[in-house]
Amino acid sequence: MAVAGIDVGTKLTKVVIMDEDKNILAYVIERTGTDHKKSSQEALDKAVEKAGLKREDIRKIIATGFGKISAPFADDEVTQVIAAGRGAYYVKPTARTVIEVGAEESRAIQLDDSGNVKDFSLADKCAAGAGSFVDAMIRYLEVTPDEFGQLALQATRAIPMNAQCVVFAESEVVSLLHSNVPKAEISRAIHDAIADRVAAIARRIEIKDNVLLIGGLANDIGFIDAMKRELGKDVHVPDNYPPELVPAIGAALSAL
Repeated sequence: MAVAGIDVGTKLTKVVIMDEDKNILAYVIERTGTDHKKSSQEALDKAVEKAGLKREDIRKIIATGFGKISAPFADDEVTQVIAAGRGAYYVKPTARTVIEVGAEESRAIQLDDSGNVKDFSLADKCAAGAGSFVDAMIRYLEVTPDEFGQLALQATRAIPMNAQCVVFAESEVVSLLHSNVPKAEISRAIHDAIADRVAAIARRIEIKDNVLLIGGLANDIGFIDAMKRELGKDVHVPDNYPPELVPAIGAALSAL
């Protein structure tokens, strides 16, 4: 028999199928879309099929995430903090500080030596510190997500960005572009601004040396670099699984 963890986010829905020995049999990452119930069911079906199982082989399903109530087939639910913490400890047992930056939310979690959540801090601002802010900036700069992160590493100087939300940041980016500021420097400024806000969330808890960055923005090399500079510590990402998958892994572990 196996279990499933499903993380229904505003942008992506992630499903993990796990066996009784905590081995991950399969996972899928799908766009959430506008119909959360439909997309979550389809994601589960794809994951079960990918694992070579049938729906009746899944003895328990735990949901988490912003849209966890959109997975009515789940047997129970778990908070995003607990799911992220358990998943982080699974993918990197040495992690003691976990920073998650998703499409709409950011959070920092402190784990004890057994992987239990010891403390946590949540964002208290709008999406200016989250992935949706980055998506908007990528559109304004007319680059791909990979190019956006790489550009930040090419900057030869740091310039400030003071905007606190997408609306004002758009105007600031347009102004910088009209002033012929290189896109690389604008990209670094955006990454630095986000890292500053996310680090402020993390500093509300005790930041240990083993920092693990998860969530969709952990795929952005420019953001990883900015967080290293902002925290003054090494920042790691999961080695074997996509960073946005971690809470779904934690949900599957909760099902066990």
